[in-house]
Amino acid sequence: MSQLIPSTTPVRTFEDHKDTVWAIAVFPDRRRMIAGSGDRSLRLWDLETGVVLKKMEGHSWGVSALAVSRDGQIIASGDGGGEIIAWHGETGESLTKPIKAHSNWINSVDFSPDGAVLATGSGDSMTKFWCTKTWQMQGDPIKCDHVRCIRYSPSGELLAIAAYSNIQIYNPATRERVASFKAHPWRNWSLAWTPDGTRLLSGGDEFDPTIREWDTLTWQQVGHPWEGHTDHIWAIDIDPTGTFVASASYDKHVRLWRLSDRRNIAIFEHSYLLCSMTFSVDGRHILSGGCDDMISEWKVPHPKASFYFDSHHTTRAFFM
Repeated sequence: MSQLIPSTTPVRTFEDHKDTVWAIAVFPDRRRMIAGSGDRSLRLWDLETGVVLKKMEGHSWGVSALAVSRDGQIIASGDGGGEIIAWHGETGESLTKPIKAHSNWINSVDFSPDGAVLATGSGDSMTKFWCTKTWQMQGDPIKCDHVRCIRYSPSGELLAIAAYSNIQIYNPATRERVASFKAHPWRNWSLAWTPDGTRLLSGGDEFDPTIREWDTLTWQQVGHPWEGHTDHIWAIDIDPTGTFVASASYDKHVRLWRLSDRRNIAIFEHSYLLCSMTFSVDGRHILSGGCDDMISEWKVPHPKASFYFDSHHTTRAFFM
């Protein structure tokens, strides 16, 4: 039976962090990337030259989550001590002192599409909202279970929260809960919206390392679970065209899927456990980071290509 051949040679690597790379984000200018690490720092990278533009320090704990506003003007980072810091998107200089946002590890942060609000989700079972002009908390927090991931919908009209026990969908403006459902048998780990907002993808933990697809009108599961990973799915991302889905797992693999038929068409094997991943702005590359303290860059193959080996271990490219 034919099997996918994992690619083990990235296009290049970015090496300067001194601990696990827990979070990665790219800028809309396509030229820069920001990464947060367990070494308590962020590094601003030039994607063209591969050099560090700035080392950003200020956290007292490892940096566990980060996001870049859609206009690229603000970076927000959260850490294991429950603090957030806002940074200038161009200079990398801090805009705020550390803000005590949560009483536990911050697992996820996300900007509203207009950049006016930063949402933060934590192991303290809270999702909070912060005004990006004053950096004061905005309204009441949403209380649920241990929060693993939060993601605004493309329109900003909904916020998806992956808590351990279920996935909850809220209207972030009113704090009204729109839907709540048991997505995975044990814990929910990651989320991603399709660009048109019609689907939400969720990733499970080590007991159910599958991706599940949800119709955002009915909140019913679409099709069968996507199988392939063997451990926690730490991150899911979808390319800007909605053609590809990438998933990063603690099993050391990034899997590339074609959304139209949910087919796994490529596997990229990291040297160690994976914790973070994102597509480049143009969707042509995937950037992944993990416990090997570095970021690897992988080239996305042709949309119709899959690479297999047969029983004689001969590599073949099939175009479908």
